[in-house]
Amino acid sequence: MAESVVLDAVDLHILRLLQNDARTTYRDLAAEVGVAPSTCLDRVTRLRRSGVILGHQLRLDPAKLGRGLEALLLVQVRPHRRELIGPFVERVRALPETRALFHLTGPDDYLVQVAVTDTADLQRLVLDEFTSRREVARVETRLIFQAWDCGPLLPPAAGARRGTDIKPPVSGH
Repeated sequence: MAESVVLDAVDLHILRLLQNDARTTYRDLAAEVGVAPSTCLDRVTRLRRSGVILGHQLRLDPAKLGRGLEALLLVQVRPHRRELIGPFVERVRALPETRALFHLTGPDDYLVQVAVTDTADLQRLVLDEFTSRREVARVETRLIFQAWDCGPLLPPAAGARRGTDIKPPVSGH
């Protein structure tokens, strides 16, 4: 398990702001958290080097790209052996419909989030890319009616996790 990184109130405020808009300039970010732009740049660089910030992503609207139907596929793989899992994961990740892939505990081995054009496309995907595979024992499909983004990811509350110093964010205004 990765070691936690000590984060102070300024770091947490920077992380909150960047998670809401990763394109925020260092000048605007620094003004919002109440530090000099050079200090802000140093802190973001440290957060990247320490692995707290993993990268930046561009979010797209699947419906506007012609993939207006999203679903979750619960996949059971049998036998659940490493020599079958690697190729299965590589194949699923390479599918253009795959948005996210999770390896699970419990009766289902994988949860795959997919975006397709319509129900016929979803049926094709399930039949041609999942149930046709020898190692796939079962696929359950759940349509996604609506999804919401949630708040920024921050460390647990003070005292809940050793090695993380959590204080309320510094108000910039």
